[in-house]
Amino acid sequence: MELNADFTKRVALHAADLPWRPSPMTGVERRMLDRIGDEVARATSIVRYAPGSHFSPHTHTGGEEFIVIEGVFQDEHGDFPAGSYIRNPPTSRHTPGSAAGCTIMVKLWQFDPADRTHIRIDMNKIGSIPAADRAGVTVTPLFKDAREDVRLERWEAGTAVTLDRAGGAELFVLEGAFVEAGETFARHDWLRLPDGVPVTVEAGPEGATVWVKSGHLRYAAAPDSN
Repeated sequence: MELNADFTKRVALHAADLPWRPSPMTGVERRMLDRIGDEVARATSIVRYAPGSHFSPHTHTGGEEFIVIEGVFQDEHGDFPAGSYIRNPPTSRHTPGSAAGCTIMVKLWQFDPADRTHIRIDMNKIGSIPAADRAGVTVTPLFKDAREDVRLERWEAGTAVTLDRAGGAELFVLEGAFVEAGETFARHDWLRLPDGVPVTVEAGPEGATVWVKSGHLRYAAAPDSN
């Protein structure tokens, strides 16, 4: 399967317009955002676990990165409430599920193959710092290496926000809304911008809290199925 697999193209998806599709595991559904591959895939998805559902134990050969956006995600490493940011690097193993149900935004097979850094952050409990040269913006750094920069940004109401698109960028709205190219992005909407010149967006009347990942699209490739 290939879905939004041309990383030189802008892609804008609104969660309310996307169907829930069943996964191989009963009680687990997903809204696909981009994908290269079938069940072993370089993929970005919104995944919903029904109460009591879980996946079988498995190893993430290509790594897994996700945000818990509703409910509580659980595995052998703990209980992770909404607002948790997790990176399970290549070779990591777990049995994901949720007793009460949860929804996550997850990215698979998008790591440096040599990365072995585990990250588990409760974004509700860490502060933010003012962004240099961007008034009305505060930033919570989540992860950064030579390939990518991942952070949580909070934009004050009505703020014009300049985004660096070098290497491409993805934006996932956690709260509030913003406008880009005349299009409004609200809670759980997703925007992928290709490599290019900086772009300016405008936060909505209630401001916006946005998960931002940048620089990484220059490394986009299909997973090794072996």
